[in-house]
Amino acid sequence: MPGDEPKMIITDQDAAMARAIFEVVPTTFHRLCIWHITTKFSDKLPRTAYWKEFKETIWEIDNIDEFEEKWHAIITKSGLTDHPWLSSVFDLRKSWVPAYVKHIFAAGMSSSQRAEGSHAFFKRYISRRNSLMDFITRFQRALSHQRQKELLADHIDAFEKTQCALLLTMDKQMAEIYTKAMFQKFEQELMQSLPCFMELKVDDASKAIYKVSERKRGKTRVTEVVYDKYSDQWSCSCKGFEFIGILCCHALALLKREQIEYLPNKYILNRWKKTAKSGLVSDSNGNEIKDCENNSLLIKRSRMSRLASDVIEHALMSEEGCELLSNNLNDTRVMLKLLNDGVGPSKVGGSSSQTRYLKDPKRVTHKGSSKRVKGAKETRMKRGIRHCQQCGQTSHDIRRCPRMANTS
Repeated sequence: MPGDEPKMIITDQDAAMARAIFEVVPTTFHRLCIWHITTKFSDKLPRTAYWKEFKETIWEIDNIDEFEEKWHAIITKSGLTDHPWLSSVFDLRKSWVPAYVKHIFAAGMSSSQRAEGSHAFFKRYISRRNSLMDFITRFQRALSHQRQKELLADHIDAFEKTQCALLLTMDKQMAEIYTKAMFQKFEQELMQSLPCFMELKVDDASKAIYKVSERKRGKTRVTEVVYDKYSDQWSCSCKGFEFIGILCCHALALLKREQIEYLPNKYILNRWKKTAKSGLVSDSNGNEIKDCENNSLLIKRSRMSRLASDVIEHALMSEEGCELLSNNLNDTRVMLKLLNDGVGPSKVGGSSSQTRYLKDPKRVTHKGSSKRVKGAKETRMKRGIRHCQQCGQTSHDIRRCPRMANTS
């Protein structure tokens, strides 16, 4: 992939993958799939275990100290202090518990469900019985279908008749009634989703700290929102913006309380905008990467890239090698520019006597071709001419022989 190393990689508990990720991308955070771990609770633990309390502790606690305190309280109460599997899972808590990993952006993903979804998608087109060529053909067909659906969805989003266009077709009085009703409904839904209580704890020249209580499913969840006055930045203890990329309801409630009408641009990531696909894709050197539809050009580019990489590795061994390669590359660049401008190859690359002629490759038979199925008539003709077993003539067989008729 072009660009920097990924910020996070989510896999299951595989030791070989863990070693490979640590060696190849050491700066990438390796997270364990939380789904693969939580589904084992019912198998590894007895039925009397407090799985409901474990689930609430894992998903609903954002503070690290509070999580560890609640975890130890549950295993002490359930008598699972010496359970080997629980101890091993707790030792790996920094790799899968949300309280430890929400500070890294992952677009809200905590499991390998995206990979499993890709597997389920491609299984509709590919099977293990496909040959290599069948696999490539079916894979490209699956990608083309997926891209077609994506283009169709983008077209609907861009050209469908929105509610704003619907207001233009109404008269003024009906439009005002409809708009007022829509805003009232939106405000009711917003107030139901936002926390119900906010308390100012600290307010000085540098920052302001709010205590936000959220009532959800009969339980109260308390978070802490900090406003840095110097950098004009909001941050919540739930790490919603850092982990998902969208401001949480706790920060939105305080923005509404401060009567901020527009959300700052720094809280709207480019990946969520409609113009996310309109930008240029660049490599690590800042060069634009263009999509190429010709597979032959991609193969040539890959072959020449490997050759250039090997030449550069040999040239780096000495200063003379670097100077020689730089001079040759400059000369080659000038020659290629003249060639692209329409100058003949004889003037650019020397005489035409250096041209190499290639012969046709040897023809080989197809090893996988099956034999042609022959018809019944063709099979009978190949066996030869039949003779009557009674009289020896070829015009009939023993069932139609005159001698047999006279005998009967």
